[in-house]
Amino acid sequence: MSSALLLIALILFALAGIVLAAFQLPGTWVILAAAIGYDWYFGFQRLGWKWLVALAAVAVIAEVLDSLFAVAMARKAGASRRAAVGALIGGFVGMFVLSLPMPVVGTIAGGLLGCFAGAFLAELTHPAHPAGAELDSGDRIALGTRVGVFAAIGRIMGLLAKMAAAFVIAGAAVALAIMK
Repeated sequence: MSSALLLIALILFALAGIVLAAFQLPGTWVILAAAIGYDWYFGFQRLGWKWLVALAAVAVIAEVLDSLFAVAMARKAGASRRAAVGALIGGFVGMFVLSLPMPVVGTIAGGLLGCFAGAFLAELTHPAHPAGAELDSGDRIALGTRVGVFAAIGRIMGLLAKMAAAFVIAGAAVALAIMK
């Protein structure tokens, strides 16, 4: 197979990975797998193991940030641990549930709605406010709403981090392939 065709395939996989990452699918891993396959064909002489390990580290960090931003933002809004965990679980459940009836778009919408709903419901059903003060139902709803909104904002931040990682991995892999 010619080097030009393999480079074109790498570029197409990189572009597909960026699109997948935008829809909360494993795009960074698709790009990394394509880079590894490309480098394997050339005896790991084009990109090299050091670069592949660095790109894998970027992918892992992006996954961690994608998951933790919602939790961190919910906590910043005054969420209990229960609500922070609710945001995390709700985001995953929402992505799965809405992906089935609405593939691709449902993943993003489900992640945001699930993150909000998980944080909101967990905070609403929490026996006491994290600071220890008793809240009336109106204050509890206001806090739950605030926590849910911050959790959804965190989910968007996670999506942006994953997109940035996809661009970095794709750009580095393609640039290294072209340079050699």
